[in-house]
Amino acid sequence: MSEKFNLSDFNKKRTLIDDVFKSKNKTVEIAGWVQNSRELGKIRFILIRDSTGLIQVTGVKGKVDEKVFDLMNKISRESVIYINGKVVDSKQAPNGKEIIPDEIVVLNSAEDLPIDVPFNESDNSKTEMSKRLDFRFLDFHRKKTQAIFKIQGTIANSFREFFYSKDFIEMQPPAIISSSSEGGTEMFEIKYFEQKAYLAQSPQLYKQMLACSMEKTFMITPVWRAEKHNTTRHINEIRQMDIEVAFADQFAVMKMLEEVVQSIVKNVLKNNEKELEILGIKNLKIPKGIYLSYEDAIKKVGGKIGEDFTPEQERKLCDMHKGDIVFTHSWPTSLKPFYIMPQGENSKAKISEGFDALYGGMEISSGGQRIHLSELLIERIKAKGLNPKSFTSYIDSFRFGAPPHAGWSIGLERLTQIICGLDNVKEATMFPRDRERLTP
Repeated sequence: MSEKFNLSDFNKKRTLIDDVFKSKNKTVEIAGWVQNSRELGKIRFILIRDSTGLIQVTGVKGKVDEKVFDLMNKISRESVIYINGKVVDSKQAPNGKEIIPDEIVVLNSAEDLPIDVPFNESDNSKTEMSKRLDFRFLDFHRKKTQAIFKIQGTIANSFREFFYSKDFIEMQPPAIISSSSEGGTEMFEIKYFEQKAYLAQSPQLYKQMLACSMEKTFMITPVWRAEKHNTTRHINEIRQMDIEVAFADQFAVMKMLEEVVQSIVKNVLKNNEKELEILGIKNLKIPKGIYLSYEDAIKKVGGKIGEDFTPEQERKLCDMHKGDIVFTHSWPTSLKPFYIMPQGENSKAKISEGFDALYGGMEISSGGQRIHLSELLIERIKAKGLNPKSFTSYIDSFRFGAPPHAGWSIGLERLTQIICGLDNVKEATMFPRDRERLTP
């Protein structure tokens, strides 16, 4: 590395590539990754990019320093370089400007690339997804991959801002728990000092406790499901976007879900126009909510009452309401977790206050009104074949003035998959965890 390059000094002088195009015949200092390089007779070109854009660097033999000209032909793709040079207008260069280099410093030379990192306009990698995920840090160099996670950032930020604007309290639930949150067995067991513990499969019980005291809470939190899925829409470590609200029923929180998804899509359309173009998304619209009872919805797609929707039936229902959110409410008690309120607060009721939300051909959320009465909760736990002793602290939290309340959760990665039009949820997960993947 050149002694002339000083990182602290560069930070004060650096020009981002997008800002270079606003420069007029002035000297700039930039740094980034080598997208591509080529030679045409006595002219050498480097395409360099940073997080904001791409610009051409042009060196003509005899018109730039000999050492600089020689170096331009030796820098490997994806190497990180620093360039000090003059911005000039050029009709041949992309976007009408290029940099004539006075100095080039290689900050880190890239070795032979183990995966295809395209430099063409389509940005379609020839490497299969599994290997790209093995080298995820390099796959992040692709503009399509970057576009996905810039959109995901908008999704998470929009979710957070929406509920802050409604005076919700953000919470951080525990990731290590002593027993199942939802009564299922698909949990990752860990050793916690002298005790057995589990990675949380849901923040369910904790967000209820908070809502029963502080009324309105939301969170974005990781959860773990030890289900042996091998599908394009399941992973085993998920980022969940959850809410829980006191004095609310299933319909009140369904409306909040409709409104927050509308806000998210509106912000993506507003803030991520460039990313949507990179991904080829042209038909994204702000959705409206379609509300159907479970019974009406299952009949519409030819399913049987008392059974869950198949993935094909979910897609069929969404196709009937293209681009909108389909809420199927008032599900059978038998198909919902023990903590979902049975209609009429009757433990024997066959219909619950639970719902699902479908969007983009798949389920994005499940929720409903919770049981806030401890004795009714004990009855429902037993009805599901579970032991109330395993939920003592949870049950006890409703013995001291717990109000009616409701909530839901949305998977961040799955919503990203839908909005970005991706075939596999792993593409929408920075570092996916599935049955076989624990690295990187």
